[in-house]
Amino acid sequence: MALSPMDVTQLAAVDATRAARVLSEVRSAALAGQRAPVAPRPVIGQSWERMLRSGVDPDRDVRSGLLSREEVQRRRESSRLRHVLPVLREGLLSVADVAHHIMVVADEEGRVLWREGSAPVLRKADGLGFEVGADWREEVVGTNGVGTPAVTRRPVQVFASEHFVRSHATWTCAGAPLTDPRDGRLIGVVDVSGPLETMHPATLSWVDSVAKLAEARLREMHLETLERLRAVAAPVLARIEGRALVVDRYGWTAAVTGMPYTRRLTLPASVSAGMRWLPALGRCSLEPLAGGWLVRAADEPVARDATRIVLDLRGPRRWSVEVSGGAGSWTRELSPRHAELLYLLAVHRSGRSAAGLAQDLFGDPARTVTVRAEMSRVRRYLGSLLDHRPYRFAESAEVDVLLPDDPRDLLPHSTAPALDGRRTRTAKP
Repeated sequence: MALSPMDVTQLAAVDATRAARVLSEVRSAALAGQRAPVAPRPVIGQSWERMLRSGVDPDRDVRSGLLSREEVQRRRESSRLRHVLPVLREGLLSVADVAHHIMVVADEEGRVLWREGSAPVLRKADGLGFEVGADWREEVVGTNGVGTPAVTRRPVQVFASEHFVRSHATWTCAGAPLTDPRDGRLIGVVDVSGPLETMHPATLSWVDSVAKLAEARLREMHLETLERLRAVAAPVLARIEGRALVVDRYGWTAAVTGMPYTRRLTLPASVSAGMRWLPALGRCSLEPLAGGWLVRAADEPVARDATRIVLDLRGPRRWSVEVSGGAGSWTRELSPRHAELLYLLAVHRSGRSAAGLAQDLFGDPARTVTVRAEMSRVRRYLGSLLDHRPYRFAESAEVDVLLPDDPRDLLPHSTAPALDGRRTRTAKP
């Protein structure tokens, strides 16, 4: 009887040995270019394709050089992951130890910074090179529960021979990415791993839930920081006439005067004091404050002609939009969802309705509420450079898209139906 990818996952919950055998056959056939008894899950199959293109040897046990103890400690002290360790430990460690798992926390570069849990499992992890200071990026050690969630930007469970490197086939892991709520950047991955027989289909949901609790803690910390900045901002704004606001280093608004409240202001990638052009306000003066910036809006009109927009999608994990024109230039790093939306609008220069974008992203034209909410956030920093009804780039703007050399590397995190076809041909709008 043929098995679907979902059937294999369910089978693993009741018969891990048989499921591992089936997946070993799937992996061997897929790597040999032969017809497999069952297709790998899409997230796994796409990862395998990336590994084959990047030249990772599936039969070689790759051991990367460990970071020094001093470098690990430096990264621990500078990473925001340290603030959520108590949340991760409370949510994962007690169960992980009983279930013969370990908890692993890696930074955005895939370096293992913390590793705790069952002592026997820690010793087994040592045998795989899964140690503190190890480089566990996907392009280094193949498909795995740390590197693959960092690329796809979503939780991923990797079971048995779903691992690309053969020596990891006795292992099971489930990892979830952790992002900084201030700017949406990836700050790391939390993973729960253990021997093959410890696999359970509910593990991924458990790890993802705890990761979301950790991100909620980071949001609380950010709100606390904004409250402290408001105390500094109040007396400063009270003495100012005209339009002004105080924002933190990431552009989040603490207080305003003389203008409507805006939740966040797009700041240049490299912020410094002086006159700057900002999308929402035009020319502004920026003055440093403790923990943020005082932004005073100038009232003279700003020329917006000859604007060039460059959408840079070449990287596997980071994407950006750069806007330049007569009034200056600025760059903003994009979230995965905003990278998808702006690429689709670059492809469809004549415009796309909310229903059309919902179909492109989700295969469901009814999901317009999500699309409109995200497009509202995009327009906060692109402003008049984006029109709506339908959504499209302004006709006066010149739009360039920088794409990866291999179209299959286009936004690897994305599951959007509209992206699938473009990864199989030269994806040039």
